[in-house]
Amino acid sequence: MTQMKTIQGLYKEETYKILGAFFEVYNEMGCGFLEPVYQECLEIEFGKQAVPFLSQKSIVLEYKGNKLKHIYQPDFICHEKIILEIKALDGLIDENRAQLLNYLNATKFKVGLLVNFGHYPKLEYERFVL
Repeated sequence: MTQMKTIQGLYKEETYKILGAFFEVYNEMGCGFLEPVYQECLEIEFGKQAVPFLSQKSIVLEYKGNKLKHIYQPDFICHEKIILEIKALDGLIDENRAQLLNYLNATKFKVGLLVNFGHYPKLEYERFVL
């Protein structure tokens, strides 16, 4: 039980601060814009809130020890340990969840956030912990 609680609470403070930035952007911009607009707004907001981040950093993928030509570019990596994937859709679907889970598995990161700015009337987000 303690192990499960520890895993669920992994990076709790960092996640809370990131979610605050998401809500700030959503409250200011609302829904209806394309992902690049929210990407840029989050870059500004992360800077204002002192959330360390890398935007669209290229990550090399491997298959059975072989580096692939195709790379993965997460929307954000925050605190050097949390992957963020942003969407601007009517609602999140299983393919979005599978995408984030694949990214977590490929990078060996433990925590990921999937956020959807296109949902009305409120921000939609999910937290994943491996």
